Amino acid sequence: MKVLANDGISKSGIEALEKGGFEVITAKVAQEQIANYVNENNVSVVLVRSATKVRKDIIDACPGLKIIGRGGVGMDNIDVDYAKSKGIHVINTPASSSESVAELVFAHLFSGVRFLHDSNRNMPLEGDTNFDGLKKAYANGVELRGKTLGIVGIGRIGQATAKMALGLGMKVITADSFIPQVDVKVSFFDGQSITTTLVSQSLESVFKEADFITLHVPAQKGYIIGEKEIATMKDGVGIVNCARGGVIDEVALVKALDSGKVLFAGIDVFENEPTPEMAILMNSKISLTPHIGAATGEAQDRIGTELASQIISLIG
Repeated sequence: MKVLANDGISKSGIEALEKGGFEVITAKVAQEQIANYVNENNVSVVLVRSATKVRKDIIDACPGLKIIGRGGVGMDNIDVDYAKSKGIHVINTPASSSESVAELVFAHLFSGVRFLHDSNRNMPLEGDTNFDGLKKAYANGVELRGKTLGIVGIGRIGQATAKMALGLGMKVITADSFIPQVDVKVSFFDGQSITTTLVSQSLESVFKEADFITLHVPAQKGYIIGEKEIATMKDGVGIVNCARGGVIDEVALVKALDSGKVLFAGIDVFENEPTPEMAILMNSKISLTPHIGAATGEAQDRIGTELASQIISLIG
């Protein structure tokens, strides 16, 4: 039985699938050619990440498809309900990339409060001629310790982010309309741990109280953060989005960055992927990454082996 891993899969995932009797194809097939390729090669399983889309047209055109798998959490690039209505299994790996995404959130937070994203642009250009000027420009850093982190969405990734924030000595507040409260266990290297309970509060209060805000929500029909919401936030707030493009109004964000209302933003996902707006890409107050939240070797190993395990258990 053949598996097309169109957006790639880890070596450990390939080995696990091959051990289970599957043939794994890692050729990158163009979006418009996927249906033909699946049919011509008798592919039973299609695995994607965020790049490839599996919509109704592909599902209808591929009667031999048995499983669609998403290496990661969000499945907004798959017509999940329609696939299930056709008897196709749809799987994902919600737990595999939580730590990786949470660490990227803090990479953006640390970058933002110490201007690393901008100093890394300007030091190569001016470091030898304007060292003192740059030193002065980046001299007003802010510590994360003791500040309040507002987490919107306290699922697996939100909880992983909360653990890191707590370990750093931050106050954590959260808003989640589906999870009223959650126990978060912070584990240490020597086996000791501390557990604290986070109780969800209103989105409005999180926006009002937080020094920094990070979003961990699925794709939405509208913006979670727009001009009105930004107006209620603290002056000098930092905003990070490593969740989904389209949950922040990018025009309102740039306006707030330019006015100084928002100190910095960390953006891993964009409204117009894979062609983000130049106003976002060129803004010196935004720390940028190209949708790499789950892109660590460790996460990809976990994703690959978890997908393999689910596939083998379903049709192995």
